[in-house]
Amino acid sequence: MSQRRTKYVFVTGGVISSLGKGLTASAIGALLENRGLRVTFIKLDPYINVDPGTMSPLQHGEVFVTDDGAETDLDLGHYERFTTARMSRDNNFTTGQVYDTVISKERRGEYLGQTIQVIPHITDEIKARIKHTTESANVDLALIEVGGTVGDIESLPFLEAIRQLRIELGPKDSFLMHVTLVPYIPSADEIKTKPTQHSVRALREIGIQPDFLICRADRDLDDDIKRKIALFCNVPQSRVITARDADSIYEVPVLLAEEGLDEQLADALNIWSRAADLEVWRDIVTRIKHPTHEVTIAIVGKYVDLTESYKSLNEALVHGGIANAARVNLKFVDSESLPDQDLSQVFKGADGILVPGGFGERGTEGKVLALRHARTQGVPCFGICLGMQLMVVEYARTVLGLERANSMEFDVDTPDPVICLMSEQEDVVDKGATMRLGAYPCVLAEGSHASNIYELNEISERHRHRFEFNNAYRDALVEAGLVVAGVSPDGELVEMIELTEHAWYLGCQFHPEFKSRPTHPHPLFASYIAACVKRANSK
Repeated sequence: MSQRRTKYVFVTGGVISSLGKGLTASAIGALLENRGLRVTFIKLDPYINVDPGTMSPLQHGEVFVTDDGAETDLDLGHYERFTTARMSRDNNFTTGQVYDTVISKERRGEYLGQTIQVIPHITDEIKARIKHTTESANVDLALIEVGGTVGDIESLPFLEAIRQLRIELGPKDSFLMHVTLVPYIPSADEIKTKPTQHSVRALREIGIQPDFLICRADRDLDDDIKRKIALFCNVPQSRVITARDADSIYEVPVLLAEEGLDEQLADALNIWSRAADLEVWRDIVTRIKHPTHEVTIAIVGKYVDLTESYKSLNEALVHGGIANAARVNLKFVDSESLPDQDLSQVFKGADGILVPGGFGERGTEGKVLALRHARTQGVPCFGICLGMQLMVVEYARTVLGLERANSMEFDVDTPDPVICLMSEQEDVVDKGATMRLGAYPCVLAEGSHASNIYELNEISERHRHRFEFNNAYRDALVEAGLVVAGVSPDGELVEMIELTEHAWYLGCQFHPEFKSRPTHPHPLFASYIAACVKRANSK
């Protein structure tokens, strides 16, 4: 296969954070892939951490895991949900990784005689990583998102590297999109363009002129506003794009196409492509906005103060709703508060209960109570990673009568460690990137609910955990009615459990949410929401 000549689109953000650079890049990727182009993505994160794996979800949001076991920024989840591109550890790198590599090279003597500086050594390493990832992907277009906000000191090396790279690539092969804010001020009844002007000025001060402006607003921008922005920011008016607030993130590709962004970008890239057919995305939006059914899912966790902590999970539930023509309402329940509450009242109106992954002892007893309520009251229940482990703990305590059964993660002195540390984890000291990470195969038990859902005998799913089902208790739990529905190919690791006599009670050690797409909802989430719809309709 001949090597493609890759075009580059860099995406930066200004004025404030959380404007949706990742969603913008993802939607652009969806539009251009829809036109027949092959795309890939890279996320550049300015923080010093090597990766987000050891960061609190309340600070950084979800950690997205790739097939090859990389712990990455949640925007990589957006890239995968909106396109067919599959991310790897090469598609996300941080300031910490860049400096670590450069310092390691210096220690090995690769820079003998040189004074190591941000320019050229750090910027050269950034450029080399971008080129390596895009060239190995063999794609038509690479979308490179720079984390943070223009003006932040942390992102300056990345922006400088982009400035240099754009010169090296030439004006026909690289373009820059700047996502900015155009706020409406109610007291003045005016839309203000000054924040955008100042943000673009900050870019131009470091030698970067944007080619497109993606203007986030709560309403459509008229031609007069666009003309003013174009004039002061030195951008053609046709490339000033309104990105107004959407009811669903899956509406963004449609809205940007209506603004003509894909047409403008395709012309600028000078790549032949077919016209976009957005029927799939319009159908998804219609299903979300005009559902036939409605369900409420109680998500029991300890990171409920920041819903971005469960971003892929939230979206996977929406995908399950799409598959069942159902609106999925999410009710976040703080697990720490449950021991002191009446669970029948807490979960009143909930058509399903879900306990997601997590780490640490805080809030675990509340999750156990929620799982017991779901099991005994016949509420459809889904346990993911830690959620599955606590299903085992609850079953061992209540059904087997092992009152102090627990996970060794929370009680190293428990007399009944039904969840134990994986053998390969026993000598691990470092916390970063040392868990069981990435895609692993799982063999499903013939005739199990899980095998019926997947319609497969063997699957591959992504993992992120240190602890596992303790096989010393396996026979006793199975004899008591717990079904081991999936195991590793060697039969040693329990990957899935379920209860046969329950409406829908299933736990998995892996994270199925990482592989769910709006166009291809994950079968576990589609089946789970179907069970919740059945319960809701039976009330």
